[in-house]
Amino acid sequence: MNKKLLEILACPICKHHPLEEFYVDEKDELVIEGALYCTECSRYFPIIEEIPIMLPDELRDKKQDIKFLKNNTESLPEKIVKNGNPWHL
Repeated sequence: MNKKLLEILACPICKHHPLEEFYVDEKDELVIEGALYCTECSRYFPIIEEIPIMLPDELRDKKQDIKFLKNNTESLPEKIVKNGNPWHL
């Protein structure tokens, strides 16, 4: 995901803007892996293989999200790993 995209992204649930960003892996202006976090509704949206996965709760893949959290526990803040919506560790 190009970092410039962050300027226009908003939470698809509550429409809050801007989102906080946390990078696990980045190269130049690209975010390879990381997370976007909404400070209004406490939802996080993983960035996997340069793609921000910004789906409503009912369409999210719980297994994929839990795997993402487990793989990045050390790199992501506690507010995402332990308290993020729609699920956390």
